[in-house]
Amino acid sequence: MGLGGISFWQLAIILAIVVLLFGTKKLRNIGSDLGGAVKGFKKAMNDSTDDAKQIDQQEDAAFTAEDTDQQAKSETDKADK
Repeated sequence: MGLGGISFWQLAIILAIVVLLFGTKKLRNIGSDLGGAVKGFKKAMNDSTDDAKQIDQQEDAAFTAEDTDQQAKSETDKADK
């Protein structure tokens, strides 16, 4: 018993038929194209998470700058009174 009730020999026969239909060169090209697509997808996912982290850091920096400005203003107002 193999995968989901398919024996090893049935898988081997299916593989042989696929190789006969498409040929090894075309299968190799399909494999490399699929690998390139997966690699591009992973890169895009990593870039989007990096962009999200960068945006979060910029927002945190802006929020911290606003807090610092507000604190300085309130201290200046207290000193003026």
